[in-house]
Amino acid sequence: MVCKSVVVTNKLGLHARPASKFVELANRFKSDIYIKKDTATVSAKSIMGVMVLGVDKGTEIIIEASGSDEEEALNALCALVESEFEG
Repeated sequence: MVCKSVVVTNKLGLHARPASKFVELANRFKSDIYIKKDTATVSAKSIMGVMVLGVDKGTEIIIEASGSDEEEALNALCALVESEFEG
């Protein structure tokens, strides 16, 4: 298992289109992938789960991946967040 903390910096946070991009990318990987915010943990492969977190601009989240392609998944998802979902 690998994990990394990232801060969501795009103006809309992790809502609608950015959440859709995040979930779409997460689903390309075999690993189990989760997002943690405060005490909540949701599957990064579930659009409803990601939306329910209510991640706004400036929020720190932890992305956690576990599986055969965990490093690749974590790096790709962190890069997407750090690019403000332009990737």
